[in-house]
Order: sequence, then C-alpha cells, then structure tokens
Amino acid sequence: MSPKPSENGIEGDDEREEESEEDNSDEEEEEEEEPRLKYQRMGGSVPTLLQSDSGDAASCIAVSERMIALGTHSGSVHILDFLGNQVKEFIAHTAAVNDLCFDIEGEYIGSCSDDGSVVINSLFTEERLKFEYHRPMKAIALDPDYVRKASRRFVTGGLAGHLYYNVKKWIGYRDQVLHSGEGPIHSVKWRNSLIAWANDAGVKVYDAANDQRLTFIERPRGSPRPELLLPHLVWQDDNLLVIGWGTSIKIVSIRNNQNRGANVTYNHLQMSSLNKVDVVASFQTSYYISGIAPFGDSLVILAYIPVEEDGEKDFSSTVPSRQGNAQRPEVRVVTRNNDELSTDALPIHGFEHYKAKDYSLAHAPLSGSSYSGGQWAAVSEPLYYIVSPKDVVIAKPRDTEDHISWLLQHGWHEKALEAVETGQGQSELHEEVKLKYLDSLLVEHKYAEAASRCPKLLRGSASWERWVFHFAHLRQLPVLVPYIPTENPRLRDTAYEVALVALATNPSFHKDLLSIIRTWPRDIYSASPVISAIEPQLNTSSATDALKEALAELYVIDGQYEKAFSLYADLMKPDLFDFIDKHNLHDGIREKVAQLMMIDCKRAIPLFIQHRDIISSSDVVSQLMAAKTKCDYRHFLHLYLHSLFESNPHAGRDFHDMQVELYADYDPKMLLPFLRSSQHYTLEKAHEICVRRGLLKEQVFILGRMGNAKQALTVIINKLGDIEEAIEFVSNQHDDDLWEELIKQCMNKPEMVGVLLEHTVGNLDPLYIVNRVPNGLEIPRLRDRLVKIITDYRTETSLRHGCNDILKADCVNLLIKCYKEARRAIYLGNEEDESHNKSDKKDKASRPAKRSVSVRTMEVKSKSRCGARCCICFDPFSIQDVAIYAFFCCHAYHETCLSDSIISISRQTKPATRPSQGDLPYYSENGDNDDHDDDDDSVDDARVRCILCTTAAS
Repeated sequence: MSPKPSENGIEGDDEREEESEEDNSDEEEEEEEEPRLKYQRMGGSVPTLLQSDSGDAASCIAVSERMIALGTHSGSVHILDFLGNQVKEFIAHTAAVNDLCFDIEGEYIGSCSDDGSVVINSLFTEERLKFEYHRPMKAIALDPDYVRKASRRFVTGGLAGHLYYNVKKWIGYRDQVLHSGEGPIHSVKWRNSLIAWANDAGVKVYDAANDQRLTFIERPRGSPRPELLLPHLVWQDDNLLVIGWGTSIKIVSIRNNQNRGANVTYNHLQMSSLNKVDVVASFQTSYYISGIAPFGDSLVILAYIPVEEDGEKDFSSTVPSRQGNAQRPEVRVVTRNNDELSTDALPIHGFEHYKAKDYSLAHAPLSGSSYSGGQWAAVSEPLYYIVSPKDVVIAKPRDTEDHISWLLQHGWHEKALEAVETGQGQSELHEEVKLKYLDSLLVEHKYAEAASRCPKLLRGSASWERWVFHFAHLRQLPVLVPYIPTENPRLRDTAYEVALVALATNPSFHKDLLSIIRTWPRDIYSASPVISAIEPQLNTSSATDALKEALAELYVIDGQYEKAFSLYADLMKPDLFDFIDKHNLHDGIREKVAQLMMIDCKRAIPLFIQHRDIISSSDVVSQLMAAKTKCDYRHFLHLYLHSLFESNPHAGRDFHDMQVELYADYDPKMLLPFLRSSQHYTLEKAHEICVRRGLLKEQVFILGRMGNAKQALTVIINKLGDIEEAIEFVSNQHDDDLWEELIKQCMNKPEMVGVLLEHTVGNLDPLYIVNRVPNGLEIPRLRDRLVKIITDYRTETSLRHGCNDILKADCVNLLIKCYKEARRAIYLGNEEDESHNKSDKKDKASRPAKRSVSVRTMEVKSKSRCGARCCICFDPFSIQDVAIYAFFCCHAYHETCLSDSIISISRQTKPATRPSQGDLPYYSENGDNDDHDDDDDSVDDARVRCILCTTAAS
C-alpha cells in the first residue's frame, strides 16, 4: 500500500527551502493578548481647554446620549459634542467641579463644587438654578425624569455628611435630609426610583418611590480613605449596582421579592420586604480602582497600579507627585469572576505625576447596550471616556476590521481569515487577508491546508490557473488537484492535464487520480497526454492497481475499449461482463478465461459456451489448467464441462474422462446420469475412479455396461444390500442366467428371499423360487408374502381377462362403424344446386339441422375427368352438368337418375309422388332407420343408399 501523504503536503524538493530562514535560536515571543478596546484622544476643543499653559485641568466628566459635559478645576462646565468640539460653557462655580450629572433626556446638566454650590443648567433654554449649601459638595444626581416631572428632584451630598433630597413644591424648592451622621457623601447615583450613595461607612440604597431604605453594603476592609481614593458606583441596569471601592468590586442585585411579608436581612440589617437584595459577584483586585463601567456581561475597570515601595503615601495628598514615578493607568476588561479578558496601558500625558484620584471614567450609552457573541449591536456600541487632568481618552470596542488588522500585524493569518469568513469588513481587506493567508501557508510548507483553503479563497477567481502552476512549481500540485474547479471558472485543458499527470507520477496519489478521472467531466481535458504519461509506468514497481484502473478509465474516454478490457480483466472488476456486452468485446475473452471465471463463473461459463466459435472448449480447459496456482481450477473445470455437457453432450467429449473424475470429486450425484448419457469415456478408467471413491451405484452401472453383469449383481447384493435394485437390474438385463445367479446369491439371505418372492410376479414363477429354498430356512413373514403372491397373481389374471374382453368389444364396434361409414354417400354438386338445397332445407321447420359432410363448391366436370359413368344411365358424368352421388362401394349416380330409381322402388311398396331434390336425402330402403343410432354428427346425405347394393342385398 502506498504511503499516505503528510498533512503538510508531499515529500519532495521545495525551492522555498533555498530561501533564507530566521535564526532558530531566537526565542519565540509570548503570545500577545488582543485588546478588547481601541483608543484615541479626544480632539476638537479639548486640547485647547486643557493645555498646560492655561492652568486649568479636567476634574470630572458626564456623558449623555446627546453630548458630553467636562468639569474643570477652575469651576467651568464645558458642553462638548462627541468629537470634542465645545458647544457651550457654563461658568458655574468658583472652585473645582467635583461631579456632573445629566438627566436621561440630556436636556439638563447638574454640577456640584467645592464652593458649596449646586447648579442646574438647561442646555437648550436660559433656565438656571443654583443652590447654596455652604460646605463643599462632592456628589450630585438628577432625577432621571427631571425634564418630565414638575418636582424637579435631585440629590446631593458633600463633606457635611448630609444627603439632601431636593424637591420642588408649590411653595418652592425644599431639601429633605435622607441620611446623615456617617461621614461625607462621596458618590451618589440615581436609577429609576433607586438612589445609591456612598459614605465613610459604606453604600446604601434608597427607594424614592416607596420612601424606604433597601440595603446597606459595608465599606470593604482595608480600603484607602475616601478622601484619597473615592468609591465608584454605576448602575449596570435597573437591577444591578456595581460598586468599586479601593481594590474590591461587588455587584449587587436588587429585585422584587416574590414572598412579600417575609423579613430578609443582609449584613445583619433589616431590609424592605418589597425587594430582595443579593450580592451576585464579589472579588478583590491587585490594583486600585479609579473608575468602573459595564462592558456587556463584563466590566471595564480603570486601574491604577500603586508603587509598592511608596505604600500609603501615594494617597497622602491630591497634589501631583513631583517624583514622577507613577505608572501608566490601565484599562482592564474582566469578567464577574475576575478573569481578565484584556489589559491596556494608556499613554496619558503626565501620568508619572498623577494619583489614583486624578482619574475618572464615564461611559455611554448609559442603558440599552446589547453585547452578544463578542459583538456589539450597531446602535448601542458603548464609548468610554477616561479623564485625567490634562487629557481625555476615548475607548470603544474594537470592530471586525480592527480585529483583522491586529491579527495580520501579528502574523495570525488563519484567525484573520476566520474573521473574514464571517462576512464583515471591507472587500479590499478581504482580498488582502485571503492572499496573505494563502501565501503564509505556503511559506510554512502547509501545502495540504493551503490547498484545502483554495476553493474558498479563490472562489470564482481568474487566478486559479496561476495557483495551479505555482503549486506545480513547488512540486505540490497533487494536494491541490481535488480542489481544482471544473466550472466557474473553467480552466484551460493544459491545467487539468498537468494536474492529472502530477497525480499519476506519485504512487501516493494514484487513488486520488482514479477518483478525479471518474468525477471530472470528460470534455475538459484530453486523455492522450495523460495516457502517454502513465503507460511507461505499467511495467515498473510503481504501477498500482489504482493506476491501472485509472488508465483503463482513460482508455474508455479515448475509445480504446480493447485495452481497457484487458486491464479490467487483470483487475478482476465485477462489472466486466456488462462492459463486454456494452462494447461488444467478445473477441477479447479468448485470452482472459481464468480472470473471467474468477470474477463470476456463473456469467463466464454461459459466455464461453455461447461463443464456442471464438474460444473452443480445449482453449478454456487449457487456460484453466494453466491458472492452477491462481484459483481452484478443477472446480472451474467441473462447472464449465458440466454446463457444456448439458448444452451439447458431444461438444466436450474429449474431456469426458476428466469429467468423470470431476463429478466424483465435486458432484457425485450427477455422475450416474452423466455415465448413462455419455458414450465418450473409458469404462476401465471410470470404473477405477468409482472404486477409488467408493461409488457403488456407479460401479454397478459401469460393470453392467462392460458386460460383467454378475460382478455388478454381486456389488449390489453384497455391498449395497439392496435386493430391490438387484431385481430391477436383473429385469433390465433380460438374462435368465442372471436371474438364476440372483436366486443363487439370495438363498443364504432369508430377508432377501422374502423380498425376492414379493417381486417375482411378472418376472419369475414363484413356485420355482419356493422349491429352491433350502429346508429349514426361516424366511420372515413367509406366510404373508405367499398370500400376497397368490393375491397378486389372481389380480393379474383377472386384469388380463378383463382387458381381453374390452379389446374384443372395441374391435366389433369399430368394424360396425367402418361398415356404416362405407355405406354413406358423398354428394358432389355445383354451387347453384347447393344453394338451392340450403334454401329448401330452411323452409322445413320440422326437420332438424344437419351437418353435411359432402364436398362443397366442386364442379361436376372437375370430379369426373377420369371418364366415370352413372351406374343407371351409363352416361359419363362429364356430359350432364348435374350433381352426383358417390358411394364407398365404387358406385356413382346422377342425382336425377338416383331420384328416379328411388321413386320406382317406392311405388312398388306404396304410392308416392316424385320426391324433390330436398326430399332425396331422407330416402331409406325398407324404412331402414339403422342410422338413427349413429353419432349426432350424422348428416342427411349419409341416409342415401346405393341402389345396386341395396337391391342385391334384398
């Protein structure tokens, strides 16, 4: 069996191996993880607003679905579009802006500052509200429905430790303290009716719709002081609150409690029975959290990596460090189980001098983002804004083209192709990926994989021929052949012929060559060049069965059916006989007897017998005997000679001696019929074979044919022990001496004597056998057998007498019938008389219809050429053109003469009128009605009697 090609193609020279290769001693770089986000600095007006010489710096940011608000340390609020262009500017405060918040419609922006004021500005009107709290305010959250509701609610808090709930009433705006006494308020977020805020103790959630506090989440132990690293709150959806504080992240689920009325506690505090609060995820990080936002089912974390040797002093002051040893901030995408999906270090301007509190993170859209299967919905792709004092960086998920470009940059062409096959990205990028991927596989000697990719990469491309010859140049064309298209596009004939020759010259691909020849259309290439390339290999060691069969298929395509038949016969193809009949190749069977018999002897034998004029029986026998080492030639000889004998017993007479031995070995039951039918075998040889095989009945037959009947009888009696067969054998020989021998040999065997007595009737005299029985010999059932003999004898005698009586009666009846037939007349009339007689008979209703036995439509002249005369008028019949009555007594009369004679005789007995021609057949001498006893088929003419014979008799 030929070796199977390796996955990388076939072994052989490759010119690419001569090209320079990289040094194998270089260590492979660790596989780089692809980022999930891509980044760009916000342009527009931002670089101008935050330039170093301006002295201003960004402090916070808020994002709505319409625009962006950027707060600065100078107290200004800049309204920007998504490209960074300034739309509006509010000089809202005299100190640093600590927090910003849009309503859900993006029509109002609220800000709070260290100057103790809270300002709410309308973006599209001149409406402006300012509230003074006289202490630095650190957090603000507008009611999401601020623009829709007249209550104009918002919550705010700061260093005073009070969380103010401001509501517009009919007498004006009123503040309500929702919570106080646990330290400054560091962060507050409002979602639907739920308000979450963080103070020094932890995070609390309040339900504004039901005016109930829902839960409390304790501040993580070991977290930095809030004034050094703020806690971060973000609502992932209506029910999930994400808390990032220090190095701890918790995700809290708040949903309606189905078992209302039950008291549920969390962290040892009583919660409302209307809601159920669960911490669905919680984990620690190795970095400080400067911002957090949802990323589908995962999280985006703005991570600050502290310097280990500095420890707590990194957070000792909000003043930028002059040492310049801070690390780059990182954006990490993690799962809820803290499995990192990607990590990106950001090149923030001046990052060396910034602390964790100097960074902030905001995202948009705030709700409704759809992330499934690694892809964002087009209308809800999130944007993330990383803010540092002098820089704003926008992060957004990488799209398919980014992914493909990154894969190509890192040499991962296969992954890039998989991304292309999803049908996304620009068409130009698709073509680039396909070509680079295919070329990269060839460079890496992955020929088989490159070939398997070609149908997709080159689908419908006109460059197919170039790649075919390129594979051929690399001596790797066989791996590409199964994928070469035969249409759309159809290549030139030369490309297909080169491909087939490449398969034929490599034994490992001979089976593929056969498969390709069977599947490719025959009109796309010429078979002659391929045949010329294969024929020299037939007598070499590389000639496999698959190659021979492929060559036979090519012969068929080229119309060389005789050569194809020769190869098919050597390959023992089961459908060879159909091929012979289809192309009328019966002349070719002369040299392929053994092969045809081995393929299907049941079809080969009738073929040989039918075409004995092409191949004689001696040729068949000689070829089968010559193939004794390849097959069971004797069995094939037996089957062939047996069928030949059945079709023509004399056709294979020269091999009947051989056939005797073959029958004895393969079909002993058919030997005896063969011995009886054939006259062309040697009796002595046949007898010797039967003796050697122990075939007794055959021995008996051969001995009988040889004339040695007594020895045959001895075999029957002594070896077969079948007295009935012995009796039948002796009966067929008609030899009295043989009967005597049978009786003699049976006398000492009482049972055989009894059987012999039963079969003597008709053959021997039982009394003779009884007299020959020795005295005292006990014969089983002798009495019953004697009674049977007597009974059979009487029955035989009775049957003989009965048969004799029946024979005599039959003779008498037949003589009477013969006599009556001889008395009947034959009517010879012309056509007019006959028609006249028929019309007369139809008029007589009382007369039964009779079947005439006379000869019809015969003219008188044609019946009387011999010169016969009427026995009454002695005129020749040829004179008068009248009908004639002829009798078996050799008398003949004119109809008129016979009629007159009947009238004259009738007058002697009684007066009568002249009978008409119609009455003539009913005349009977002396009223003779003997014919009434005749058969039903008697006719009227049979009642007419010869006048001369009747007169003489009377």
